Amino acid sequence: MKLIRFGENGAEKPGIQDADGSWLDVSTFGEDYDEKFFGTEGISRLRDWLSDHQSNCPVVSPDTRLGPPISRPSKIICVGLNYAQHAQESGMEIPEEPVLFFKATTAIVGPNDDLVIPKNSLKTDWEVELAVVIRRKASYVSEEDAMDYVAGYLLHNDYSERAYQLERQGQWVKGKSCDTFAPLGPFMATTDEISDPHKLPLWLKLNGETMQDSNTSDFVFGIPKLISYISEFMTLLPGDIISTGTPSGVGLGLDPPRYLVPGDSVELGIEGLGSSVQNVVSY
Repeated sequence: MKLIRFGENGAEKPGIQDADGSWLDVSTFGEDYDEKFFGTEGISRLRDWLSDHQSNCPVVSPDTRLGPPISRPSKIICVGLNYAQHAQESGMEIPEEPVLFFKATTAIVGPNDDLVIPKNSLKTDWEVELAVVIRRKASYVSEEDAMDYVAGYLLHNDYSERAYQLERQGQWVKGKSCDTFAPLGPFMATTDEISDPHKLPLWLKLNGETMQDSNTSDFVFGIPKLISYISEFMTLLPGDIISTGTPSGVGLGLDPPRYLVPGDSVELGIEGLGSSVQNVVSY
């Protein structure tokens, strides 16, 4: 199943993307895709509800804005340097254990919303990433059991302001949390839709030029390790997002570095998880 949310910013309704690609309004199910939904077996309940009600669900116009596929989670935990080549292009050692940082949930926007370059920013960068959505409360989870805690997967562009991240006391969260820096979607694919999340091609283009082209098979740390590791340090709640890192090809790693300017267009995608486009505008 592919979960979507659609409508005006702040007033999104829940829906699904049908097998033929059409969008259906499931708001009469009565729940948004939030912590309560995921934590109470909402995916299974929605699937059962659709078996009786899908034929009566209104079709959503393809011209409708898509919002983020899940309602604001309690947290976004990001993993740094989780592709070996990206660590190398960043001039950093491959980590011996996962590098973690937070991204503010206020950065979340829809998949095709504009990217707004922050005030005084000169080094806004792109990062295509596979994001994992947590299904149930997780604390001290073993690697063997970790995948049982996954609700699904979605596309994330982990935008980063490199000067804020690296040149202002080295506090990554400042460079990751600006408004519009976390476009999610177009949909969240439930686990049955993705046969192996560790073998997914992912890519990103800037103004039509391919900048990132890799595969999640290049992870330094796989998803079971990440869930188990993170759950040692904090409780993961239903609907929380783990963003698994970006491959090589970011603007910071180019010679000379290249950063986004108003008028640019960023397109990205992951096999099985769709694609998105963000147009770059000034603050």
